[in-house]
Amino acid sequence: LALSGQLRPVKGVLSIALEAKRRNRRTLIVPIHNATEAAVVEGVDVYGVCSLSEVVQFLRGEKVLEPVRSTNGWPETAPAEQELDFAEVKGQHHVKRAVEVAAAGGHNILCIGPPGSGKSMIAKRIPTILPPLTLREAIETTKVHSICGLLNSQHRFVTSRPFRSPHHTISDAGLLGGTGQPAPGEVSLAHNGVLFLDELPEFHRSTLEVMRQPLEDGKVTISRAAGSLTFPAEFMLVAAMNPCPCGHYGDLRRECRCAPAQVQKYRHRLSGPLMDRIDIHVEVPAMELKDLTGTVSEEPSAAIRERVTRARFVQLKRFCEQVRITCNARMTPRLLRKYCALDSAGMELLKEAVTNLNLSARAYDRILKVARTIADLAGAPKIQVDHLAEAVQYRALDRSLW
Repeated sequence: LALSGQLRPVKGVLSIALEAKRRNRRTLIVPIHNATEAAVVEGVDVYGVCSLSEVVQFLRGEKVLEPVRSTNGWPETAPAEQELDFAEVKGQHHVKRAVEVAAAGGHNILCIGPPGSGKSMIAKRIPTILPPLTLREAIETTKVHSICGLLNSQHRFVTSRPFRSPHHTISDAGLLGGTGQPAPGEVSLAHNGVLFLDELPEFHRSTLEVMRQPLEDGKVTISRAAGSLTFPAEFMLVAAMNPCPCGHYGDLRRECRCAPAQVQKYRHRLSGPLMDRIDIHVEVPAMELKDLTGTVSEEPSAAIRERVTRARFVQLKRFCEQVRITCNARMTPRLLRKYCALDSAGMELLKEAVTNLNLSARAYDRILKVARTIADLAGAPKIQVDHLAEAVQYRALDRSLW
């Protein structure tokens, strides 16, 4: 409210309108600038006003206002903008395959490689292969962005999956949310989309550790003296890191300048519990000149997205009776036992992998989830040995050398 009595735009109007509908409130008066945003909620008459005096006149019956109508209802969702495309990424086919598996099952992924190998380039193109938002996802995502005041007259709704890429200097509150008044952080702004953490070991250890809860639960709770608020945080974590401080550990073309103790210290910035929550670890080697200068056409994002969408549709059908479970990465232990049964050969392979790599129980479960996604991409009703073998090879950081 301005000193002149004019009503200024406010944050979170969409959430207010949805809550009004839930409580069977049929009339809502909002600032004129927020009226279109609230009007998409069916069953609520939204009146846009410019000033406090106009509100008083309307309530007294001295002024007639017509409810604002949404001309097109909720806008259609669409894939991410196609300014970026996987066709621009030369080579790195095994990395693209790992990214496709991650996108198909909603799995978290970590890319490990030297500087200039294309880690960030690949990560920024992941939204282009994700399926469009469902209506429920679009509403949830728009609510979060509305609360943060990130919507404007040109972009009133979130219609494509968000991509958030905070700097490694971000604070705990900036990542999870909070500060003086509880508000969504980056993990919630990435809800139903991608959270990209580049140079993962450079983030503060405490900042990475507080992310463990939303990675596991898909939500974040912020507690203050006045109470607590819970925000959604079902995102796909995409992280990138160098293999050592200088970046050239294991690079056949350039010599690593780091002492073994430095390499170990660098790796140990990432705790075991955090790494257990990252389903796929993939090495991104330095590019060869022949790959960079080659004329072979690379597969476009649209072709990859078609396979990913097909696999996601299989998962939507599989979990149609479940609440808030839409992809394999979110399977509960009960669903894991139901949909990830192995034959004797597969069980023997997994036992060997657990023993040789000294895997935790959480890593064991995540291998099964990734294998289920690989089977979905192949159109297989059951997990085969080759699906399981591919899932096991995506545990690069569980090996002694990488």
